Amino acid sequence: MSLGSSLSMAVKVRGVLDWSRAKLALLFAISVFWGLQAAYGQVKDETPQQTNEKIQQLATLARSRPVDTPIGAGDLLHIDVFDVPELSREVRVSDTGDVSYPLIPGRITAAGSTPFQLEEKLEQLLVENGLVSHPQVSVFVKEQNSQPVSIVGAVNHPMVYQIIRPTTLLELLAVAGGITDDAGSFILVSRPTHAGGAKVEPAAAKSNPDPDQQIITIRLQDLLESGDAAFNIPVYGGDTVSVPRAGIVYVLGAGVAQPGGYVMQSRGEQITVLKALALAHGLTGFAKADDAVILRTNPTTGQKDQIPVHIKQVEKRKNEDVALKSNDILYVPDSAGKKVLTRGAEAALGMGTSIAIFRAGNP
Repeated sequence: MSLGSSLSMAVKVRGVLDWSRAKLALLFAISVFWGLQAAYGQVKDETPQQTNEKIQQLATLARSRPVDTPIGAGDLLHIDVFDVPELSREVRVSDTGDVSYPLIPGRITAAGSTPFQLEEKLEQLLVENGLVSHPQVSVFVKEQNSQPVSIVGAVNHPMVYQIIRPTTLLELLAVAGGITDDAGSFILVSRPTHAGGAKVEPAAAKSNPDPDQQIITIRLQDLLESGDAAFNIPVYGGDTVSVPRAGIVYVLGAGVAQPGGYVMQSRGEQITVLKALALAHGLTGFAKADDAVILRTNPTTGQKDQIPVHIKQVEKRKNEDVALKSNDILYVPDSAGKKVLTRGAEAALGMGTSIAIFRAGNP
């Protein structure tokens, strides 16, 4: 083999090796990227407005078909007897679940019956008492007061809602205007154990030491994204639906890629400086990482305390990753903003509605 051929072959071999090294480097970079994504919990940002739009859409899709709801104590009924106006009237269902009706002796049990069933019962009683030979009775629930469901906590419109047809958890959240900025990650449904027909699916049940009360815990992400009906449970009269508040931490400054407020997860999970930075999509190339501070309200003075944070040292595990509290401001300046640190953070937060609030999906 000639010297020229040998050199040519050597160049080809070196080119193959260089290409192999390049592929290995690319694969390594991809694996590191996905590893970092997994390490930061596969963060997915969603504003409360987007969450509430999803609640409205899913509630419409999951809307239960109309059926007659049983009559209960406190309901106001309008009873109409066709062509016999003197027997048509409005009656209130008593606390014991019955009503009185003119010319019919005793009291008539109404609670537990549907309007159609009560119509049939009244028609039979009118015939048996010789009042009308061929009665046509209609019963309309004018006021529903017997099936109250309370929804409280971090919702836009806390309220007492009367169940007039089968209603799901998503529909109730939609009626309440969706969740607020500081809503946590879980929804709690408190239900009396004697509630009729209130069987709970295993995926949503939670043990409770109170034998008279059942607590059902639903993770918000499961409700909105799983598509599993076991999470979009029906709600019943007597239920109390609570959306606990989780608090918000603010990550601000020109040194972060996506400044904003981030909802802290409930269940006591801590959000630290590095986790908050991950939610804010990390640092910019001009960030003064070791000049960052946490601004925290002092409960005694009401003033903002400054807690220095050396982010580079935290990343190298030379300093502790500081846990954040609700309403903390993590401010990361860039080289130009270092001199106006506190003023810049408080001015940005003071703008209020200009600060976007994000929710992070759990992995």
